[in-house]
Amino acid sequence: QVQLVESGGGSVQAGGSLRLSCAASGFTFDDWTVAWFRQAAGKDREGVAASDSDGTTSYADAVKGRFTISKDNAKNTLYLQMNSLKPEDTAMYYCAARDSYCTRAQSAYKYWGQGTQVAVSS
Repeated sequence: QVQLVESGGGSVQAGGSLRLSCAASGFTFDDWTVAWFRQAAGKDREGVAASDSDGTTSYADAVKGRFTISKDNAKNTLYLQMNSLKPEDTAMYYCAARDSYCTRAQSAYKYWGQGTQVAVSS
């Protein structure tokens, strides 16, 4: 079965960096689209970044130039490098996977991890 396990969250001061990881299993990692979402307290879940099998990526405007999504197909692992973090980046971060084209629409994703918490203090 498909499993996604996130790690790497934590607390950091504004301007700092974190790298999130998502270990994937149960599907052909190279062929699927994988993505990061986040949900802040009291807000809807939003798509942060996505990457498909062809290397196409998509980023939310709020994170462009600061966050980078990448994949290590040999390790079946998805990463999110987050630089220049801001307090508004504070949220639970989730990875998700789908066997179709690249999108940041959460309704398009069937498989989800449990999330990892990121807290950015000012």
